[in-house]
Amino acid sequence: MSSTQHLLDRFRPDRLRPLVRESWQRSLTSQPSPVAATPPIVWERRELVDIRGNHPLAAIMPVIQRLLVLPSHDTGLLIAVGDEHGRLLWVEGDAAARRHGEDINFTTGTDWSEAAVGTSAPGTALVLGRSVQIMGAEHFNPAVHSWSCTAVPVHDPDSGGILGIVDITGGANAVGANTLSLVQATVAAAEAQLRIQRLEYLAGARRGPATMSTATTGTARTGTPKSGARPLYRDSLQVLGRDQGVLHIAGAAVTLSERHTEILTMLALHPGGLSAEELSDMVYPDGTSLTSIRAEMVRLRRLLHQHDPSLVPESRPYRLPRTLVVDAEQVLNYLHRGAHRLALGIYRGEVLPRSQAPEIAALRTRVGLLLREAILSDASPDVVLAYLQLPEAADDAEAWHCALRLLPPRSPRRAAVVAHLEARQG
Repeated sequence: MSSTQHLLDRFRPDRLRPLVRESWQRSLTSQPSPVAATPPIVWERRELVDIRGNHPLAAIMPVIQRLLVLPSHDTGLLIAVGDEHGRLLWVEGDAAARRHGEDINFTTGTDWSEAAVGTSAPGTALVLGRSVQIMGAEHFNPAVHSWSCTAVPVHDPDSGGILGIVDITGGANAVGANTLSLVQATVAAAEAQLRIQRLEYLAGARRGPATMSTATTGTARTGTPKSGARPLYRDSLQVLGRDQGVLHIAGAAVTLSERHTEILTMLALHPGGLSAEELSDMVYPDGTSLTSIRAEMVRLRRLLHQHDPSLVPESRPYRLPRTLVVDAEQVLNYLHRGAHRLALGIYRGEVLPRSQAPEIAALRTRVGLLLREAILSDASPDVVLAYLQLPEAADDAEAWHCALRLLPPRSPRRAAVVAHLEARQG
């Protein structure tokens, strides 16, 4: 009997928790065989130094060390911290467990996303956007059946997006109720520390660079950046469900004009750069002289320079000097990975609903259609019901009928769906 058939023979509602069953279904779409779901190495050890230093999670590692890593010695437990894609940045803890973890490639630099290894706490928690515990044979790959794990996502205090994952892996003691509470409390403490650092940064910025704390900003008293300084957050731009974008930069939230939001969105989505002609065509609906786009770029540069000079766009072509995460693009990325619940959790409504910029309108349509298609074709009843709470779903009869098909006949939630459909028909 093949390993895949063995997995499918066990694939019964009375044997699996719904969370695990749905994860296995997703895993089977990306992995032809459970035994082939081996975590690939994406970073060599020499690359990890720079990657860790430049990742926002580096700022919370002292909290993780104090609350999880130090108490884990001689317990048989591993503490792993991964990025938002499930790639492990740190794996610490019991020395013997670390050696055994190497047998299943549970080491730094490996990819433990659900798409790469199937069901596991780190990858599945990132797909669902919430805490997950996976016990023994619930893992997709049989090689991991002797392990259990608990994982909790870490959220960016500014944008609410996921920065990464904190995981405890080991034997049966890695999935107890106390373990889950411990990891959740640690992540809450880490997120609180990020908020404190942000407030200290903002307070220091108001007083001037000479008084800013070296512990929070990574800068010396003279205001000169120290080597190894790292950001506390991802620079991000929120354009979903709002008429004006909100730029999260250097620990501050900056509300932009509609035109500056459109321009910055296009630059963020085209990291290779855009000529003045290309940017003008993307932003202005009826064609406008290049003088207008250049004037807007001067004003945008001046605004960005006030908050963080390192994000001021370059010229010829217009290009951002570093990555800026756009929430609409995050939704698309999560949809492509099959993380429908996470995509829906980020989605706050249509992209800049009043904007008439051609490429913004195209982005608005693409995000809305792909989200709807994904939710209605391959999502659980809970996700579909959450989707129905969006304003654009109020008159979507097909979506409401989809919820009826997915809900069990005796579900008490059917009544509200039926009432909604009857009210719309009336």
